[in-house]
Order: sequence, then structure tokens, then C-alpha cells
Amino acid sequence: MNLNSPVSVSQRAAMPVLIALSTTHLLNDMMQSLIPAIYPIIKSAYALDFGQIGMITLTFQIAASLLQPLVGSYTDRHPMPYSMVVGMGFTLAGLIGLAYAGSYPLLLLAAACVGIGSSIFHPEATRMARSASGGQHGLAQGIFQLGGQTGGALGPLLAAFVIVPRGQTSLAWFSAAALLAMILMTWTVRRHAQWRSQQAAAPVAVKLASVAGPPIRGVASVVLPIAILVILLFSKNAYSQSFSSFYTFYLIGKFGVSVQTSQMMLFLFLVASAAGAVGGGMLGDKIGRNKIIWFSILGALPFTLMLPFANLFWTGVLTVVINLIMSSAFAAILIYAMELLPGRVGLIGGLFYGLSFGLGGVAAAMLGELADCVGIETVYRICAFLPAIGLLAWFLPKMTEHPAR
Repeated sequence: MNLNSPVSVSQRAAMPVLIALSTTHLLNDMMQSLIPAIYPIIKSAYALDFGQIGMITLTFQIAASLLQPLVGSYTDRHPMPYSMVVGMGFTLAGLIGLAYAGSYPLLLLAAACVGIGSSIFHPEATRMARSASGGQHGLAQGIFQLGGQTGGALGPLLAAFVIVPRGQTSLAWFSAAALLAMILMTWTVRRHAQWRSQQAAAPVAVKLASVAGPPIRGVASVVLPIAILVILLFSKNAYSQSFSSFYTFYLIGKFGVSVQTSQMMLFLFLVASAAGAVGGGMLGDKIGRNKIIWFSILGALPFTLMLPFANLFWTGVLTVVINLIMSSAFAAILIYAMELLPGRVGLIGGLFYGLSFGLGGVAAAMLGELADCVGIETVYRICAFLPAIGLLAWFLPKMTEHPAR
């Protein structure tokens, strides 16, 4: 079969679009990850306590979480692909603000700008990724998540080798990444529009097959499953936020490592998310989303319980294994929710990127206050039980799965 024929176009993923979206996701999340990556620097520079550090995370996450579902719901009805470029403009402003902030309130304001940028980017990019999937939804979300998780992992690495040696103002150098992302987003929107035009030219039978999906459910039947999925993602994000915000302090306090070494270990923890996200997305297409969700819960829990009692070497090993397993379910959870609410991809993207990550920010602020009271090591002993919240997956309805060919 001619791979450029209308039939084949509608049945396969638009890989150039997905790769471009993954790259913009990488750049977006890389810049966001610079916020927790600079915590060790600004903690001493501004004489902050753990509670104030947690408040920075909370400000960023709340700015993103409050707007994302609203943005997603609106763009479901009125698609605005170029809004991603506007969102990146907010991120650019926030990044420069973080570089030159002269006070703690200005740090909070700059973090909020980055959060607003995230709230505008994720819903539209998530819908575009699903549209370009060609029916391989797990693969598409895995590729999209690969970029985001890799970008998130790069923050500590860049902090270790650029920001720590050169100081807070070196954050402004990364404004070049924001400008590059804007250019790439513009190209992606145009390329996606061309691909959609090719889809529109496909025979009617093929188009109907390509858009066939799960039946539309009543509101009452999806409220509880959606709430459970949000809680599942919250438990994973709360655990991840505890590492993004406080892992470096935990390593420095417990093992006496340098700031750069702690940033390198945080990088290893976060980069495991990239492998887990794409691997979980691909496996979910083949073996089913329910199995991936259960694996991410039952597989990670024994290791999280062991972590607080491990030495430095095994701390590094266990954190990689934990995040590899936990991140494998993100695409599965997202697609599960999309199948519960077909046609509301923007809302689902905004809800899950926004609300669940926002709740993770609330958890980070609470854990920061707790760390000031009982110590950072005690916090990690408590966090070890967070993945057990995932046992709520028992109450999720069974979905009819159609493994990708």
C-alpha cells in the first residue's frame, strides 16, 4: 500500500507532528523544572525555610491547575492551536523574572507566570497529540510524555552544571529555549493542519473507522471513575513532588553529598520517568490500560517502603526503579479518562495536568511545613505510603480495550 495514500494517512500516527510536540513538551517542562532545581540556591540566598520553598511549588502548581481545566474546556469547543505560543510567552516572562527577582514575593510572581504558561500549553498540545495518534493512543501519549519527562529531568542537570556554578541570573540564558519552542510550536500547528487535511481527503468508510471510539456515557457514570483517576494521579504526583522539591535536601542532610551530586541523583530519578512514560504507553496499547495501572501501583509500593532505610547507593537505585514503575501509568490513566469522556480531550488534558499537578503542589507545601516540624527524613518515611492510595483502582469500571495492531 502507498504510505502516502489517504487511507494510510488516516490509519497511522503523524510521527513528525508527535515528535515536534514531544520536543516542545521537552522545552516547556525543562524550563518549568528549573524552578525546583534552583531551590538549594535560593534557599540560602533568600534565607528561606522549607515551608517557603513548598509555597513556591504551590504557587506554580496552583497557577497551572486552576486555569488548565478551564482552558481545556474552552478549547474543546473553540480550538486555539496558536495559544501554545502565547503560553510559552508567559513561561519566558516567568523565567526572566526568576533570574532577576529581588525578593521572595517576586519569586512567587515569576513562578505563577511559569504556571500560567503551563496551563495554556498542555490542553491544546494533549488534544493535538491524540488527534495525530492514528488510533495508537498509548504510543502517541507515550511519545508526548517522553518529551515532558525528559525535559523535567534536564532541570537538575542544568542546575548542576550551569546554574549552581554561575548563579541565579544564569536562568535568563534559557530564554533562548522559550524562543525556540515558540518557533517549533508555530511549525507544528501548520504541519498538523496539513495532516488533518490529508485525513479529510480519506474515503468516508476509513474516516469513520479512524474516529470510532468508546460509547458516550452519562455524567453520573463517569464522575466516580474520573475522581478515582485524579486521586491515582495525585498520589503519584505528590510522591514525585516530594522528590522534586526536597530530594536534594534529603541527600545533603542524610548522606552529606554536595549540591551538584544531589542534583545529579535528582536527574537520575526524573529521567526514569521518560523511559517509564513511553514504555507504559506502548505496553498499554498491547496489553490493556488496567494492567498497566495495577502494575504501577503494586510494583512500586514495596520499593517506596524500602527507600527510607537504604544507604546512598541503594537510594539511587531504588529511586530510579520507583519512578520507572510509577510513571508507566500516566499515559494509561490519561487515555482511560479520555475514553470515559470522548470528545473532551482538552478538558481531560487540562484536568489531569492541572488539577492533579496542582494537588501535588498542595502536597509539596504541606510536606514542606511538616519537614520544618519533624525533619526531612521523617517526611520520606511518611511519603513511602503514598502509592498505596492507588489501591482505589479496584473501583474503576472495566473498559473494553482495543489493542493497537
